[in-house]
This record gives sequence, C-alpha cells and structure tokens, in this order.
Amino acid sequence: MNHKLSRRSLLQATAATMGTASLASAHAAPTTFKPNWDSLVDNYRTPDWFRDAKFGIWAHWGAQCVPEMGDWYGRRMYIQGNWQYDHHVRTYGHPTKVGFMEIQNLWKAENWNPDELLDLYVKAGARYFVAMANHHDNLDAFNSRYHPWNTLRVGPRRDLIAGWEKAARARGLRFGVSNHAAHAWHWFQPAYAYDAEGPLAGQRYDAYHLTQADGKGKWWEGLDPQDLYTGRNIVMPDGFKTVRSVEAWQQSETAHWDEKPPIHNPAFTRSWLLRCRDLIDSYKPDLVYFDNHALPLGQAGLDIAAHYYNASMAWNGGKLEAVINCKVMPEEWRPALVEDVERGFREGIEPRPWQTDTCLGDWHYSRGIFENHQYKPASTVIHRLCDIVSKNGNLLLSVPVRGDGSIDSDERKILQDIATWMARNGEAIYGTRPWRIHGEGPTKVSGGMFSEGNSMPLTAEDIRFTTKDGVLYAISLGWPRDGKLRISTLAEGSALAPGAIENIQAVGSPDSLDFTRNHRWLEVKLPQGLAGAIAVAIRIRGTVI
Repeated sequence: MNHKLSRRSLLQATAATMGTASLASAHAAPTTFKPNWDSLVDNYRTPDWFRDAKFGIWAHWGAQCVPEMGDWYGRRMYIQGNWQYDHHVRTYGHPTKVGFMEIQNLWKAENWNPDELLDLYVKAGARYFVAMANHHDNLDAFNSRYHPWNTLRVGPRRDLIAGWEKAARARGLRFGVSNHAAHAWHWFQPAYAYDAEGPLAGQRYDAYHLTQADGKGKWWEGLDPQDLYTGRNIVMPDGFKTVRSVEAWQQSETAHWDEKPPIHNPAFTRSWLLRCRDLIDSYKPDLVYFDNHALPLGQAGLDIAAHYYNASMAWNGGKLEAVINCKVMPEEWRPALVEDVERGFREGIEPRPWQTDTCLGDWHYSRGIFENHQYKPASTVIHRLCDIVSKNGNLLLSVPVRGDGSIDSDERKILQDIATWMARNGEAIYGTRPWRIHGEGPTKVSGGMFSEGNSMPLTAEDIRFTTKDGVLYAISLGWPRDGKLRISTLAEGSALAPGAIENIQAVGSPDSLDFTRNHRWLEVKLPQGLAGAIAVAIRIRGTVI
C-alpha cells in the first residue's frame, strides 16, 4: 500500500466503485440478514459456543498504555488543569508541539509475546480472547487498507491483530476484536483547543494546525494528522481566559457520549464503515465488541451488523457463529445481538445471554494501580464470574497490558490464582445454564452499567446455582466458617426443589459428601482440604434438578 495516499483519496477511490448503502451486500455471502433492526432481531440467535464459553480475557491495549497513566490519556492530555495534561507537559512536552500522535509512535510493543500471554490466559480458563483493534484515539492496530494511521505505519510497525489472532486460534480459543473508533470524532476534539492560562495561552494544540505537508522529512511523512484527529468537528471558540471556563465548555460541548454520525463530517462515517468491514473480512472474528450504546453511527452500524452476520454464515457453511456486543440496548432491539454491561451486573436471571466486561484495574495500563497493589483480586473475579454465569451471562475480563506488551507481576499472580480455581471448578461454569433461580444469600447485587462499585463483596453465605447434564451445581462464594454449607433453597419441602437429593460431591472429587436435609436447609459437610478456598462448588444429583 502507498502510505502517502491520504484517507480522503482512499475514500474517493472507493466511492467511485462502491456506495455506502451497498457495503452490507458487497460480500459474496448469504443475505439472511438485512441492514435494519427488524431483520437483525428476527434472524439472530446467540451461538452455542458463546453460551458455553462463559469466560473470556481481553487485551484492551493501545498507545494510551505507553504513559502508564490510566484511561483516556489521549483526550485528557489536551485539557489544561487535568493531572494527565500536567504529566504530559512534564514528561513529553507541551501539546502545541507534542501531541498524542507522537505518543502513538512511541508505542513500540517491544516485549510483546502473544504466545506467552495466551498460554497464561488459557491456563486461567479463558475460552475466548478479545483484542482491541482501535480505541477513541483512532489508530488501527491492524493492516488497515482504508486508514493509513495504523500500527504497520505508526509505533509498533506490525499487525498486532494478526499476531493476537494467530496465537488465540492456535490454542483453540474463539477470537474477538473490539472497535471503539466510532467515538473518535468528538472524543478527540480537545486536541484542537488551547491553554486558557500561562505563557502559551491561546496557542492552539497540534491537531489544529498540522497538515500532511508538515510531515515532510519526519517520521509521519505522507500521513495527514487531520485523518487521525478527525477534523474540526466541535472546536473550542477563542476567548477563554481561565481553566475553569474551559472545563465548563468541554463538559457542555465535547464530553457528551454521542452515538450519532457527525452531520458535518460524513467522510468520518464512511471511513469507519470501510475500516470496520476491512477488519471483519480480514480476520474473520467470532466476536465484535462495539463500545457503543446500541450499534454505532446509525445506518453504518446496521450495515456492518448485517454484513458481519451474513459473512459469518458464509465462513461457517451456513451456520451463524458471530457475536456482536453493544451496550444499553432498548428492549426491542436486544434480541439482535448480545448486550454488554460495562463494569456491571444483572439482579436476576436474564432470558437472553449477556456479558459483563470489566478490568483488573484501569482499561489502559496504570502504573499507580500496580505500585499500590490495587487490582481486583482473584477472589473478586471468581465471585463475579459465578454470579454472572448463574444469571445467564459471560464475563470478559481485561488484563491491562503495558505499552511494551508485557503484563506485571501482580497480574500474573492473579491469573495464577484464577487458574488454580478454574482447573478444579470449571465443570460448574463451562457449558452450564441457569437453574430455576440464580442463587440465595444476604448480599444485594446492583444491576446495570457501572454498578460493580455499588455492590458489596459477596461472601460464603451467598450461593449461586448452575446446571448441566442433569446435575445441579451450588457454589458457595467463600469458605463457610464451620465448614458446613447450608442452602435454604434446597430445604426439605422446598417449592423450588421438591424432589429428592441422592448424592453430593465436591466438584473435582469423586467422593460423596455427608449431608442432611430438613425444613430449614440442606446442610453439606465440606472436605477440610478445601478450607480457605475462594469459592466451593458442589455437584448435586437427584430429582431436585
């Protein structure tokens, strides 16, 4: 590819032979799915592989991991008064001269070993793996034919998605990609702003003035910064004199989470559509995660969804194996895909499969979280997994990756602890389905997006149920103080479990456990060898199922 060809030229050449409206049908694939909600709702069914997998790991990895300052660095480094702006000025220089495109080129991935990482993730029990293909900073981590700002030209100088895909598929994992770039058009607008105070007050940041011609003789020669920063969509007016006034304007004008296409920048939507289709066709993912409320960018999102589902059927002999994740879905559209609940839960069993995505720390690597040992421990991950699975959901867990492609020692220890538990107890997780109720216990779990912070830690008194192949699994989310598991839902005469209990075993052991059943509860004496376990799973056989 000639990297000196700008995105606008590529789009013009493409438009000459293909209109936006025809993209969904351009692939030589079945046309079961049409690019409208009625067709997606009527024809989509969640594939069994996803329902059985239950646990996935995500590499939410991009150039914003380079500063090791956590989330949204590429935006906040342009907001005077923000601590990430202060860090950027101290460490890299002022954003009038050193913008985020320079940080993207510092992303070298020099210690990235996808095979070694995927070995860890498989051992930890992941059945699918998701890699971030782009974030709001608009850099594609793959061999993007329609966007020269990609990791073959910038930063790592290699196709990261291809590397992840090869490693994942070699280990039998389902492979997914996440696409966050639909928000770049408004998320990146602070790059066109300026300092309100200080010696450089009023001087616009790099995005405002850089053009392709400015790259001559530089590392980015042939690239147009406006293709990266998306153009002047919501530019801050002149005249602000205080940081506080700028912050107020940012919050009112550019901090909104806009799902619509930019009206005055249709080229952005066309570019996103071409890039997303290219990603799907080139890597044939089993899952595509969109960081959007419903599908991104209006009709463009519908075009992509229909194209992806039809392409999946073509790849798989007429069988649909594709999963799309989106967030905050209206009830009438939920059957069209698998809804994702970011950093949140459900209060009860959902009739349709769903997913929680969460992270051990910040989405983008934060050295402060590591140094202060503030990651979610393995116990929290396991307890949430059990809760989510009991309610017909999956857990997608992000393990933060440094800019160099490595993970730290705390993360490795957490993965090892998860691996130990899953090796013994995975039987109660994989391939299971919800029982009549999700569980019992005193701890209230809040539902909805970002609800994990509102929920108290789960305890040994909290029990979660799953079922598979005629077996009921009960999982105590901790070790009972006296070593006896008591389950009131399974008491003698229970309306939910009126049948008989014939045999109980600890998962991972063939030995039968002693139990008694009365009108208060089922009481099971647990093996002392499991004392102190993160969670204890038992298998129950009988006619109670």
